[in-house]
Amino acid sequence: MVVAMLFVILFFICIRGIKVINWEFLTTMPKDGMTKGGILPAIIGTFTLMFGSMLFAFPIGVLSGIYTNEYLKESWFKSFLRSMTNNLAGIPSIVFGLFGMALFVNKLHFGDSIIAGSLTLGLLALPVIIRTTEEALKSVDMSLRTGSYALGATKLQTIRRVVLPVAFPNILTGLILSMGRVSGETAPILFTVAAYFLPKLPHSIFDQVMALPYHLYVLTTSGTDIEATRPIAYGTAFVLIMIVLIFNLMANWLRRYFSKKVKMN
Repeated sequence: MVVAMLFVILFFICIRGIKVINWEFLTTMPKDGMTKGGILPAIIGTFTLMFGSMLFAFPIGVLSGIYTNEYLKESWFKSFLRSMTNNLAGIPSIVFGLFGMALFVNKLHFGDSIIAGSLTLGLLALPVIIRTTEEALKSVDMSLRTGSYALGATKLQTIRRVVLPVAFPNILTGLILSMGRVSGETAPILFTVAAYFLPKLPHSIFDQVMALPYHLYVLTTSGTDIEATRPIAYGTAFVLIMIVLIFNLMANWLRRYFSKKVKMN
């Protein structure tokens, strides 16, 4: 029943959204109060925020996961860190948006900008990447570590040359799935970066951008002509679903590819 409901929702969006998909819709600027034109700024803005957030979250998340799993011994402190990480992953996204507005927009004076939105989305994705990295490292057999130590390798060399290559497919999967998740978030960018109508591309990290989820929200709730923008809203929803689907399929393909490569080596 759940799978059937999912397919009904996807079919409902796709059958209405695919009608407006064409080259002009994907590559031109919005016009006439978003009743005409395309969604290019929203597509570029979404990808900019996705990659910007991962530049911040991925290295910190992976290093945190390595430290927690490989260096930190079992103790109340380790259990406390894991509990707080899980709690952080369960915080509503709008709370991250309010925090990002208070810290990055107001306190650090970044204003409504790409860097403020990317850092906020990075905080949202950080606990997921940490937990994914931990689970990926746990899946590496302990015999690989002990064998490396027996050959005289240090702990750092073992992690770099033995543990991480084996765990890399699952870590990469977590990264791509996190990118898919942040691509559909509206609340964190609502207060930090998203613009209502901005028919131009960003030129620096301190510019505002349009984004697909916020663009969809505006079209369906507060557009200048909701009836006229309804087809564009369905088209925007279709593009957003396709982006998430492509990232999920890419994650599965990369995991299989690197898993086979590790086994061959």
